[in-house]
Amino acid sequence: MPLYSEQSCAPSVAAPDFLIRHATLRQLQIFEAIVRLGSFTRAAEELFLTQPTVSMQTKRLSDSIGMPLFEQTGRKLRTTEAGAELYQSCCRIFVNLANLESKFAQLKGDCKSRLRIGVISTAKYFVPEVLGKFCRENPSIQVALKMSNRDQILKRLRSNEDDLYVMGQAPQDQPQVEAIPFAPNPLVVMAPRDHYLVGQTRIPLARLAEEPFILREPGSGIRDATLQTFDKRQLRPRIHMELDSNEAIKHAIIGGLGLSVLSLHTLKLEGEKGPLALLDVEDFPIKRNWYLVHPRDRELSAAAQAFMKFTLATGPGLRREMETNWPDLKRHLGNGF
Repeated sequence: MPLYSEQSCAPSVAAPDFLIRHATLRQLQIFEAIVRLGSFTRAAEELFLTQPTVSMQTKRLSDSIGMPLFEQTGRKLRTTEAGAELYQSCCRIFVNLANLESKFAQLKGDCKSRLRIGVISTAKYFVPEVLGKFCRENPSIQVALKMSNRDQILKRLRSNEDDLYVMGQAPQDQPQVEAIPFAPNPLVVMAPRDHYLVGQTRIPLARLAEEPFILREPGSGIRDATLQTFDKRQLRPRIHMELDSNEAIKHAIIGGLGLSVLSLHTLKLEGEKGPLALLDVEDFPIKRNWYLVHPRDRELSAAAQAFMKFTLATGPGLRREMETNWPDLKRHLGNGF
């Protein structure tokens, strides 16, 4: 009697014997980390291996396949055509293994479900609060939270490192992902409370372009949205400073170093009467949403499904909170939540 059912692998799709005998999952994991992180050194650090070990295992994998996987262009490491094909296959393999791990946990009745969430840094102003409420209602779920800028979160999404992602802009170039909006995320122009533009109405964007401006670092979604808004008017802000932290930017604004565009959520603690004021500028606020994102081909675990349902239910509350604190922005927040 065969050990597989009618649904199991047919002989025509039998496992590739050559790769199974010559490549290991550990080698594929090392290779995937190198491509994702763009560096042998960073891959070694993430996997707690020495760099010589990473190099040796990568060479063995390349020798097994019979083709080089990387090429060096100056200081930049690039995948060859074979390396790019292998990377795509690695991503699919690890998605399938993650799905299998989730199913095994369900079969074992594992009460300690794991949930991995990746969020852009601006979401830190409300995601921990949502997560805290969720964990109190679901104490058996163990949560790992990773915060970074948009570029880094997109890399994690492409390599399927987490179950769910919270992003301020749906990925435009990845049709293989699902992006579900759950709350408004308006981007507003901020100035120190005593700035001479505070209180003026319908400030032309060209006037704003004359002021010293503070931008988020390259790779930030807020930076991209801000520059696109100026580009539409064929304008360019007078960039005085670039910072990689919302908090650092807020302090720089208060210190009189310039104006900036940030998510309204970054003012959650200061509130409407704090040291930062909102400017009434044409084309602002930039209307954006918060999204829950996940790869379409990844089966959501019970923990991920529970968190998604819980988070979608928080959207109306987040919207009401913003309407209460900034009633003048109510007409900009939309009615979808």
